Amino acid sequence: MSEVNSGAGVGGWTRAVTARPRLTLLMALLFTALAVVAGNGVADRLSSGGWEAPHSQSSYATAALAEHFPASQPNLVLLVAGRGAGVDSPAVAAEGQDLARRLAADPDVTGVTSYWGTHAPVLRAKDGRSAMITARLRGDDNAVAEEIKRIAPAYRGTHGPVGVSVGGSSAVRHDLQTTIQQDLVRAEMIALPVTLVLLVMVFGSAVAALLPLGVGFIAILGTSSVLRGVTELTSVSVFAENLTTALGLGLAIDYALFIVRRFREELASGLPPLAAVGRTLRTAGRTVMFSALTVAASLSAMLVFPQYFLRSFAYAGIAVVLLAAGAALIVLPAALVLLGARVNALDLRRVLRRRPGGESGAGYARVARLVMRRAPVFAIGAVAGLLLLGLPFLQVKFGTADDRQLPAAAESHQVQQQIREEFPGSPDGAITILAEGADPAQLASYERRIAELPSVVRVDGPVTAAGSRTAYLTVLPKGEAVDSGTQGLVRQIRDVPAGFRASVTGQAAVLVDTKDAIAAKLPWAAGIIALVTLLLVFLLTGSVVIPLQAVLLNALSLTAMFGSVVWVFQDGHLSDLLGFTATGSIETTLPVLMFCVAFGLSMDYGVFLLSRIKEEYDRSGDHRSSIVFGLQRTGGLITAAAVILAVVMVAIGTSRVANTKMLGLGIALAVLMDAMVVRTLLVPAVMRLTGRATWWAPPVLRRLHQRFGISEGAAPAVTPGSGDPRAGARPAPEPAARS
Repeated sequence: MSEVNSGAGVGGWTRAVTARPRLTLLMALLFTALAVVAGNGVADRLSSGGWEAPHSQSSYATAALAEHFPASQPNLVLLVAGRGAGVDSPAVAAEGQDLARRLAADPDVTGVTSYWGTHAPVLRAKDGRSAMITARLRGDDNAVAEEIKRIAPAYRGTHGPVGVSVGGSSAVRHDLQTTIQQDLVRAEMIALPVTLVLLVMVFGSAVAALLPLGVGFIAILGTSSVLRGVTELTSVSVFAENLTTALGLGLAIDYALFIVRRFREELASGLPPLAAVGRTLRTAGRTVMFSALTVAASLSAMLVFPQYFLRSFAYAGIAVVLLAAGAALIVLPAALVLLGARVNALDLRRVLRRRPGGESGAGYARVARLVMRRAPVFAIGAVAGLLLLGLPFLQVKFGTADDRQLPAAAESHQVQQQIREEFPGSPDGAITILAEGADPAQLASYERRIAELPSVVRVDGPVTAAGSRTAYLTVLPKGEAVDSGTQGLVRQIRDVPAGFRASVTGQAAVLVDTKDAIAAKLPWAAGIIALVTLLLVFLLTGSVVIPLQAVLLNALSLTAMFGSVVWVFQDGHLSDLLGFTATGSIETTLPVLMFCVAFGLSMDYGVFLLSRIKEEYDRSGDHRSSIVFGLQRTGGLITAAAVILAVVMVAIGTSRVANTKMLGLGIALAVLMDAMVVRTLLVPAVMRLTGRATWWAPPVLRRLHQRFGISEGAAPAVTPGSGDPRAGARPAPEPAARS
């Protein structure tokens, strides 16, 4: 495929975005302003739930119980502590009863239950100094969030002889949302100045350093407006804000680095600005397009899962990737046409400038040659090291998110922790069975069969709704709330014949259903990522070997991330240093999210490296020198992009919310391992071991690539009768590296 044929579409694109560069920039400014307006208030419309499988048995039972038995599904807890007196003293009891009456009179509250109204032992602390009032706030997640903001200040604090603290799942979710929003602002304040400094160090020019940030702002603000629109149609997780900021900055910097670097190379070769932009878009522009499609495909795989927590990251991720690529391919070229050689202005590195004649990327070229001389050693060593780092993941335990992902100072965390430690039983460990259409004899027989199960301590109930055949039973298990024994008990209960509709819920049931839902959809998600990656890398390279290598090496690059997540966040190592509470498990959906995001970012760097190797191989036909050339030209760029993205992710990882901390720090580690180990050491070693077979494809696929494939640069002439269409290319001398 000649450069003329392959570049026709891009050439038209170049003319479209550079014919009137000032108009293009003005339109971009207008788009950004509209995005600010459209995205206003998006944070207040995001939700802090979404981990549960929405159409599962446990979700159905939870919703039905909230409707028929609201007291069985409280989401608000008032923890009432006597000031110098026990909860049974007359003054404390009178104040507790008054608080319960006030709460029950609120039209947005139902199912109020208090210790002083029921004298239930589970509502009284073991030492008798505190007791609980529980209730349910009406409505969906967003309505409950508004209600808790109104109710909590009215009850929190001192009320005569008692002090009141606010807890429950509604308070936990409100604290999560507030904390995440505050932490995101702090992360941006950390990431932006550090990123700007790093960009100046990479580019030298302050003008060039500002361009990636401009692309990032367009992507972030545009995605916020997209998410605002999506919230009109479905629920969106508050955690998606973090991904928007991280990917918006990270990918914008990646794409802008690649394009600006290539533009400066073309300027240095003597091309005028307009021609340099055209050449840049025909080469680096294609790579950016392929990279964006690959990352978007990885993120779109999360759409197959039913949990809106995961789907939210697909909404945010796809939008931010496409907007970052769009800004890099539309707005950035227009700016480069206007800047021309001034893109190198305000050089802040003059003091540190290399001596004349220094070769750009020479260190990476030496590394590539060393790795290829000892390819088996580096390949085996890198693979063994990555697998060793991933070993802790074999001991992973999946759980559910709770208040312990909040900082220890959060009120709702303190309330829930006090309930766990000071009140009898496990408040979150009970299994609830919704029974519909059962007569008393059936319920009694069913209750006996449940009580006979070996892991059951006792069965309470049934509690029957007045005038109906709907009731519920409460099962207290022997184990902890969500340990393997309690999860097994959920499955045992579901296998007990009932003779009526019996639906099981509770924390353990929710976890079982969540794991089952993820397991059912995981092969589809993995298949989407693998197939799209294989197709796109084939279209880029024309090889069937390289796409397989890319998928396997990308997956291998994530082992360190998964191993560290278990070692640190599940097992609690470094918890004091990082400031979080280890729960002994990992929230079930987070590894899926981290895989999709980290895999996409790894492919981002993989496409950058492979595109330059392929470009040089098409030009010279020399396999070894192409690998050296590719790493020489992109090694520093990939490392710089990875370090900058890691800075952004570490800033996200300074969050006080454990799940956000794990997301940020885990992905930061993944991109650094990918750039510094996989791209720098493992890829050259593996490509050296596979030799010229790296570029093999069966004849039918070679013809397909010649017709539809896209590559950087012109393809060499084909020598008749050669087995590989590139094998007969006349080698050309490697050009001197441009700074």
